[in-house]
Amino acid sequence: MDGGAFGAGKAGGAFDPQAFIRQPQTILRFVSWVFSIVVFGSIVNEGYVNRVDEVEEHCIFNRNHNACNYGITVGVLAFLSCLLYLALDAYFPQISSVKDRKKAVLSDIGVSAFWAFLWFVGFCFLTNQWQASKPEDNPLNEGGDAARAAITFSFFSIFTWGFLVFLAFRRLRDINFQEEYNTLFPNSPSLLP
Repeated sequence: MDGGAFGAGKAGGAFDPQAFIRQPQTILRFVSWVFSIVVFGSIVNEGYVNRVDEVEEHCIFNRNHNACNYGITVGVLAFLSCLLYLALDAYFPQISSVKDRKKAVLSDIGVSAFWAFLWFVGFCFLTNQWQASKPEDNPLNEGGDAARAAITFSFFSIFTWGFLVFLAFRRLRDINFQEEYNTLFPNSPSLLP
């Protein structure tokens, strides 16, 4: 028997970066992070164009500034959210209390479901505004690839965040089992690594 602490995850153990990087939620968070960079980066970089006779730039999505603002805002906030939950995932093995682990996983479920919904709304909104765009507003078809990239990666983000919800539900199931196990057998060692 090793001399580690009992409790959920042997709190206080060394951080293993290889095991952390191989976790499915870590990979999906990193992918979601990259997708959010693509969405807000493409809109910021090439999402505003002007006609030949105009000086002021307008959003490439049907000249609707709300569409560009929505894509940029959701992208930046999803980027920050990914970083926050990557940090929480790195810290998660250090949390010894099953109740605190449960709170962390429940917040992960809520936040991931919220972002999946926001990306769905963003995909629908950007697609609708892109279809409503008039060719005379952008005669040289500038930024078309960036607009399509923002729409495409908004669509992909729905599934990455949705799968993060699924993984968090699986983690919650394991924590609930651990909580029940600790209630039935209070003096036994933890089952979860």
